Amino acid sequence: MKALTLIFVILIALLQYPLWLGKGSWLRVWDLNRQLSEQQRKNTGIKARNDTLDAEVRDLKSGRAAIEERARSELGMIKQDEVFYQVIDQPLPTPTPQPASSTIAVTPP
Repeated sequence: MKALTLIFVILIALLQYPLWLGKGSWLRVWDLNRQLSEQQRKNTGIKARNDTLDAEVRDLKSGRAAIEERARSELGMIKQDEVFYQVIDQPLPTPTPQPASSTIAVTPP
């Protein structure tokens, strides 16, 4: 009877091995699910970036305003008969304190 119980325990252990540690094990499935969710998160970010680029391409193909804006901002171009003003942000010079003027007392002779 003990031998039969031992055989069944060994048989059950052998049947459980592929479930927990084999090629299609629960650990492998869990790891693949984690990788899948991470890849889906990356794909969502890339899809948003692609949608932005697609909208920009459509705007560049259809309108002149986007082309002018890019030419102004990236290439520094201006239209003919247009005046360009460049404002440079510099900190104002701080006034330096003047040294106290020394007075010389002159006594009459």
